[in-house]
Amino acid sequence: MPRIELTTEVPAAPETVFDACLDVDTHTESMGASGERAVGGVTTGRLTAGEAVTWEARHFGLRWRMTVRITDHRRPHGFTDEQISGPFGRWRHEHRFTPDPADSSATVMRDVIDFTAPMGALGRLVASLVLRPYLRRLVARRNAYLAATLGDLPGPPHEEAHRDGR
Repeated sequence: MPRIELTTEVPAAPETVFDACLDVDTHTESMGASGERAVGGVTTGRLTAGEAVTWEARHFGLRWRMTVRITDHRRPHGFTDEQISGPFGRWRHEHRFTPDPADSSATVMRDVIDFTAPMGALGRLVASLVLRPYLRRLVARRNAYLAATLGDLPGPPHEEAHRDGR
């Protein structure tokens, strides 16, 4: 089974990153290149435990639909989404968030994606040679978008806290 593992440093607190990753509108903005949009289930706002969303996007010149459900939800530490219908034989995407040990106002975001393609041996070959590198780039691009967007948000009022003696 192909596996993708990515680690991204995000200049925002784990709670902020967790919430942004579950926000349908933020996801749609981050996936603009593929025209991804929510067409079923929760189509706007933030997903939570047990909820599902159907995404429609264009990849490899074809229109695809995939419905995922949030099967694990542990704010702010992580969540998992799993395909309940769509193009993959199996899709499981685990999102983990930990405070950055080098910067308490930042988060280390880790994605672990396990998937299989349908169609037996041919599907395994396509997954290994085409899908895995393509999906890795897609998720890396989304993570870069999140890091840039969340890095632009104002941080906590550190100066005021110091002036108040807290």
